Amino acid sequence: MHVISQYQEFFIAYLNSQAIIKEPKNLYEPIDYILGLGGKRMRPVLTLMTAEVFNTDYKKALPAAMAVEVFHNFSLVHDDIMDDAPLRRGSETVHEKWNLNTGILSGDAMLILAYQYFEQYEPNVFRDLAKLFSKTAIEVCEGQQWDVDFETREDVTISEYLKMIEYKTAVLVAAAMKMGAIIAETSEENANLIYEFGLNLGLAFQLQDDYLDAFGDPETFGKQVGGDIIENKKTYLYLKAVAFSKKEEVEQLMHLFSVHPNDNSEKISSVKEIFNISGASKATQEAIQAYTFKAFDTLKKMDISEDKKAMLSAFGEKLMGRKV
Repeated sequence: MHVISQYQEFFIAYLNSQAIIKEPKNLYEPIDYILGLGGKRMRPVLTLMTAEVFNTDYKKALPAAMAVEVFHNFSLVHDDIMDDAPLRRGSETVHEKWNLNTGILSGDAMLILAYQYFEQYEPNVFRDLAKLFSKTAIEVCEGQQWDVDFETREDVTISEYLKMIEYKTAVLVAAAMKMGAIIAETSEENANLIYEFGLNLGLAFQLQDDYLDAFGDPETFGKQVGGDIIENKKTYLYLKAVAFSKKEEVEQLMHLFSVHPNDNSEKISSVKEIFNISGASKATQEAIQAYTFKAFDTLKKMDISEDKKAMLSAFGEKLMGRKV
């Protein structure tokens, strides 16, 4: 087994070895561009790490890890178009740097490219990877549609929100891990348990993202703190605040989430105050912890060595305590 930073290095070296740019350049250069913008590479790292958890050399998992990363970035290209976002990881988004049509078409090509990486596996492994990938891809689209629908709804429930983030974010984390298990050809029980582990960690990760968006340190978070509040996003924090608050606070919160002032600083501080007073921020931290511990419970049932369980636990704890 290796440490996370080593898996990141292994993956980046593999990514850099892939000849992505070919003709027509306006189709492939945007793909090379978005893949080169960096990020934590958490999902492909999980694929490599899981293969080794189940006693298979990480090198065997590199094509699947690449498929996961290409798919993840495809979803970002199209999400940025839907959100009309000018920046991604501090750089111009694909549709801003090129144009809308190029962003759509290059994104489409990325989805197909992702599938092509599975062709490097034996038929039985290819079948299982492609089946999992298809299920995950359609769930990510469903999650994105729910996210869009929720923007115009005032009656979103907490269970609906959790289902949305499960599909939009957590299923890809879970699938990235299960792919490592499929490549290692471990037992079906182990493969399902590592999927469950990844799913719960993915939920904790997204809730942590919601929390950090409001309460993160601007120096370390890497994104604008309060971005969700500015965009009036009904996150877990918002929904819990509505559930816990008195009528006057709910009305104030709903008013704040209906306006777009020129200066957002007062809006952000007022919303954060309601999040704190209502107990929503505490409830969100408790939910992050609960999903992380739920992930740890699945490790107990897994047929792997104690040191590997400890490594996966350490990874989960690091994720729960992250500041970025």
